[in-house]
Amino acid sequence: MSKLEHKRYFTIGMAGHIDHGKTSLTKALTNVDTDRLKEEKERQISIELGFAPLYEDEEIQISVIDVPGHERFIRQMIAGVAGIDLVVLVVAADEGVMPQTREHLDILGFLGIKNGVVAITKIDRVDEEFIDLVKDDIFEELQGTVFEHSPFVLVDSLSKKGIDDLKQLIIDTLKEQEMRDAKGAFRLPIDQVFTVKGQGTVVRGTVYEGTVEEGQPLVILPKGIEVRARQLQVHHKPAKKAFAGQRAAINLSNVSKEDLERGDVVVSSEHFNVTRTIDVAIRVVEDLDYMVKQRMPIKCHIGTAEVMGRIVFFDRNELKEENDEILCQLRLDEEIVTKRGDRFIIRRPSPQETVGGGWVIDPRGEKYRYGVQTIEELEKKKVGTPHERIVAALTEGKSLGLADLIKRTALDDETLSSELSNEDFLLYNGKEYTLKSLVLLIEDEIYDRLGDYHREHSMKQGINKAEILQSLQKHYPKTLLDYVIEQGVSNGTFGRKEQFVFQKDFAPHVPQSWAKRTENMLQVIKKDGLKVRYLQDYLKEAGIPDSLTGDLRRFLEEQGLIVPLDDQYYWYGDLFNHAVETLQSKTGPEFEVGDAKDVLDLSRKYMIPFLERLDAKGYTKRIENKRVWQK
Repeated sequence: MSKLEHKRYFTIGMAGHIDHGKTSLTKALTNVDTDRLKEEKERQISIELGFAPLYEDEEIQISVIDVPGHERFIRQMIAGVAGIDLVVLVVAADEGVMPQTREHLDILGFLGIKNGVVAITKIDRVDEEFIDLVKDDIFEELQGTVFEHSPFVLVDSLSKKGIDDLKQLIIDTLKEQEMRDAKGAFRLPIDQVFTVKGQGTVVRGTVYEGTVEEGQPLVILPKGIEVRARQLQVHHKPAKKAFAGQRAAINLSNVSKEDLERGDVVVSSEHFNVTRTIDVAIRVVEDLDYMVKQRMPIKCHIGTAEVMGRIVFFDRNELKEENDEILCQLRLDEEIVTKRGDRFIIRRPSPQETVGGGWVIDPRGEKYRYGVQTIEELEKKKVGTPHERIVAALTEGKSLGLADLIKRTALDDETLSSELSNEDFLLYNGKEYTLKSLVLLIEDEIYDRLGDYHREHSMKQGINKAEILQSLQKHYPKTLLDYVIEQGVSNGTFGRKEQFVFQKDFAPHVPQSWAKRTENMLQVIKKDGLKVRYLQDYLKEAGIPDSLTGDLRRFLEEQGLIVPLDDQYYWYGDLFNHAVETLQSKTGPEFEVGDAKDVLDLSRKYMIPFLERLDAKGYTKRIENKRVWQK
């Protein structure tokens, strides 16, 4: 493994109220001015996300996002924070906690940000006594939030007071933190798309998970556009690879700037779900101004995407105050790319306010009935261990490949592979997984079905395998059914003769109620020798009902008890074989019809059908007026 792959990569964010000094603090920490747009310079606010490298050594690399603070730019703020590992909450000493600070705190909590540092800026503008008051005010506001136990650092971006202390605190904190998953499939939600003259289309974003390397084929979801990573940059420097946690720019082939937009996602595999219906667990903010109602229009911010949709409850029709997690569903107007565990924010489009946020339980939501049963099912999905999630996925999907299992369970390759070694799971065909319990269940179902068939059609060998597959394919995949049947044959549960499958211990037989009459009929046919009457006459005399004659005739033929000369005349099986032996022993290598008549003393009524049957069975071959023995 290279040094690059040993290194850990993190992105931190600056969050806080407008004009509290986030951009100035970023510049003081990094010597980079992240206000890059003309309108940002003119208005002295951050509209787009600004990025800068903070620190790098052999062990760690840290980047900074300067998140916009103005209410109108909340979308960009969410897009930035969604990909970060630590947040520096910026509060100006001369103003303290402001409304936007509180909203940012809510959003950070909903997005699952766990690490934070509080930077009290502009300390040179106020005296020490006032700073103490501001600290008390901030401490009180942070109770019950993700910043409740976060350290405070006093800084001034102009005089550089406290800047080194803040930078060292960030470095020390992240060195103790686990980095994002670099082992899974690559995913980068796009937050910027632009063109570079002579190079083409470039996308930029934070690598959520996995790694990407120069030349790698990629896919843009949800659009499904296949592209290739022509070149990579990390903080304006060429790179061969980009890792989870890094800010990366990717020069893409085969796509134009007009085809892409913020919210699209660059991935390396099909493991990610493209969906419009997601089962979720949400919390709402404490001080909602308006009631949240059933099927209310909402704006969902997930990754870098912003999508309209509706919220669907299954245990209520409205809410305003709720401290507990609520299990519900988001039905979106456009497709998004997500997986289990992804965080999101819900905002009311008009009047605009942050309603709440949460995480994705199942990206493959379906339509459910309103009621407690649905809530119980969602609860099971929510708390499931990796093992339980795999069981749930295979219970629903019956048979899944690794890619589908990753999509449905949101587990990484390593965790999934480890869990799949459990004896509850079975790999078959070398590529598909199923539950051992399901294999046994299907085997029992086929066994019972065969038993019913044997009782109803005791004279038939079994069920055509194609018929079994067709009848059960509505419930189980064909590959799995085929596997279960073949395994059943191998382990002695089933028998197979040509295309027919049967219970191993089953032997075709005449139904008990007709066995005696059938035996008597056979004795009469035997007694009549080679000069028999029509088979239908024997069946009628024996009292065999018309509904049974077809199956009985077929059974007696298959068992060799009777042999057809044609569709009317049948000889007793042993007599037919004896006639063949007699004729062969009393003729040479070839013979004519007259020779056969002399040997067997039969009229043409029987002789011609008999000889044609010998041809059909391969005993003889007709050449002009003669027949030549073949065996």
